[in-house]
Formats: sequence, C-alpha cells, structure tokens
Amino acid sequence: MLNKLSSVVAVSALLGSAYAKVKYAGVNIAGFDFGCGTDGTCNTASVTPPLSFYGGGDGQGQMNHFVKDDGLNIFRLPVGWQYLTNNTLGGPLNPNNFGEYNTLVQICLNTGASCIVDIHNYARWNGGIIGQGGPTDQQFASIWSQLANVYQGQSKVIFGIMNEPHDLNVSRWGESVQVAVNAIRTAGAKNLITLPGTNYASAQNFVSSGSAAALAPITNPDGTKTNLVFDVHKYLDVDGSGTHTNCVTNNIASTFEPLAEYLNSVGRMAILSETGGGPNDTSCLTDLCQELQYIDQNANVFLGWVGWAAGSFDTTYTITETPFESNGKFTDQPLVSKCIVGEFK
Repeated sequence: MLNKLSSVVAVSALLGSAYAKVKYAGVNIAGFDFGCGTDGTCNTASVTPPLSFYGGGDGQGQMNHFVKDDGLNIFRLPVGWQYLTNNTLGGPLNPNNFGEYNTLVQICLNTGASCIVDIHNYARWNGGIIGQGGPTDQQFASIWSQLANVYQGQSKVIFGIMNEPHDLNVSRWGESVQVAVNAIRTAGAKNLITLPGTNYASAQNFVSSGSAAALAPITNPDGTKTNLVFDVHKYLDVDGSGTHTNCVTNNIASTFEPLAEYLNSVGRMAILSETGGGPNDTSCLTDLCQELQYIDQNANVFLGWVGWAAGSFDTTYTITETPFESNGKFTDQPLVSKCIVGEFK
C-alpha cells in the first residue's frame, strides 16, 4: 500500500497542473423556483426572480463575482414548470414569465459560465406524477421540446431534466425521461442533459433504488449516450435533507466511493448538482471540503459540483451560499470560500 501510494504521489507531482480535476464548480442561483413544493405544486405568486431589477436578489452581481473573483464556471438556475407556462399544463412558454427567466439565463451565459436550466418540480405537476397518473409523457416532452428550440444553439446551456424525483415507479420514470430526451434531440439540441433518479436524486441510493437500472439504458435517438450524464444530490446533515446547519458526515464511504465504483464499472459520469451545509459550521467546513476533494480526485466519473444556494436567498438562510455585498463588493460565505471555491482551485 505504501509503495503504491508513493508512486501515485510521485506521478501527481510530475503531472502538476495537468492532473485531472473536475470540469465544473459553481452555485445554484435560486428564486424562480420559490413557491414550489415536493408535491409539484408551484405557487407562482411566490416566485422571487434572483435579479435586483425584478425585485429579487442580485443574481447578476453574484454570478459575476463567482466567475471573476472565484473562478467558478457553472450555475444551476431552478424554475417552476408552472411559472414557465403560466400554470397551463402542456401549454406554450409564457412570453412574460419565460422572458424574465431567459433574462437570467442570458446573464449567466454572459459570464462565460455554463448554465443549467432546471425544472424544479419533483417529477410532478400539482401532485400528479409524470407518466404515472399526472402529466403525460407528451406534456413533459413538450416543455423540453420548447426549451430545446430556444437553447439548441447555446452549447453552455445544460438541460436539467427534473429536480429531485421521489416516491414513484422508477422504471416508469426512466421511460418518461427517455421521451423527454428524444424530444430534446429531435428539436436539434445536442446540449448536455442531466438525468436524475428517485429518492430526491439521491447519490447514496442511486444504485439500490433502481435509479441506475432505469436511467443507464437511456440513449439519444441514434443509440449513443453522448452528453447524457446522471444527476445526483447529497447533503451532509443528520437526515440528509439540507435543512440543518451542522454536518455529520463527509459522505465518502457511504455514498461517493460506491457511486464512483458503479460509474467506473459502466463508463458513465455524474454531476453533483446540489450539496451544502451551514455556512459557518466547523463540521461542515471539514466535511464538505472532504466530500468535494474526493469528487475532484475522481474527475474521471464526476463532472463537478454545484452548491445550494444563493440567488434570492438572503445571507441568513440555513445553508446560504449568498455572498455578503457592500458598495458593489462581494464577500463569500466561509463554506463557499473554503470548499465550493477552495477545492476547485
């Protein structure tokens, strides 16, 4: 073991900056998802666009800071399905609502970062599960076909198929995801697509929940799996909910080691699009950094991470990643500075 470790260290020293690192690190810019519950209801009156000129947080300033000052290069932009279509299931993108959301996307793109368009509905619409008594696969495909038509020419737009599916028939969910992927590709979009499993996109249960078996067979219409990656979430608090300020695990042995083993065995990749903890908690400052360091060391199977969350969350939110702002100058939360940014540099 010692000789093998010494060899690895020696090789790493020789490779220097060429040593593999994850491609992406960034932060969720929340607000267009405010009002969405885990049952897929989204009260559009609660939406707080993370743009100061729309009355919300300064997502524009935050993203510019995260890119220019911190070197981050990806943002996830959650939005409620109901908001996009103004509460019309199967309907067209609403010009006003989608126009405001697209403003955020364009501001994100203008930073030079990659931008994840994330439908934040938990595989549901007002309580009904997609393809399982709720919205039809065709209605789900319709929203993605429309979004694909808008963004197909933007290679830095990533399509986050759905936020945190849960409590559903995961095999049937895989069929719904396949229909959405087909719609995106038929629209001519070659963009990266992220595929989430059940149990709230659990990284820990990705294989045991049946998510891996349901999602691994999904292909592009030509039979390839190019630009199809798995989408996973994992928090570090006592119940894995991301609702407590303290952390109790770095998730390595329980989650990311077995997930990396699975990904290596099938030659696939995943992105951790939600993780985080208390912004000042000493346990989180240790555990999250260790988690992200492990992911960075396994960049052959992990694309990177996106912390939760900034945008319209204020600086007192339980697991806030919103930087402090004073006279146009931004100062990061300790957890962001040390882990989200620090483990990427």
